[in-house]
Amino acid sequence: MKNNKTKQTFIELRAAGYSFDHIAKQLGVAKSTLIDWSKEFQHEIANLKAIEMESLQEQYYVVKRARIEIIGDQTKKLKEELIKRDLGDIPTEKLYDLLLKYMQWLKQEEVEPVFQRQKEDDVEDMIKNTLTTVERWKAN
Repeated sequence: MKNNKTKQTFIELRAAGYSFDHIAKQLGVAKSTLIDWSKEFQHEIANLKAIEMESLQEQYYVVKRARIEIIGDQTKKLKEELIKRDLGDIPTEKLYDLLLKYMQWLKQEEVEPVFQRQKEDDVEDMIKNTLTTVERWKAN
């Protein structure tokens, strides 16, 4: 019987997407045993996969949010500079080109908000989750 540390390592490797062959070589465990463990720990593997995916999505969201903020700030600066310029000036055309490019970039980063209705039982959890999210945003 293999120890709990070996089983936990199996769960982590399987959740990370490694094949039975790779895991068998790394842990020195027969593939048939790993297949049995896969069935036994299917919920743990699925939950760990979900946690890792959530983490990756959060990282992506932060990166996307930062990109939108940078592009938005640059667009604002370009608009402010255009207001100061004489429209007959040649560099103004370049500023308009930049403004259009930045606005296109912003459009590409646009995300349609998806609102979901909560069951009345879940309202308290929703409020807690929203407050946690707001606190994370403030921390960044």
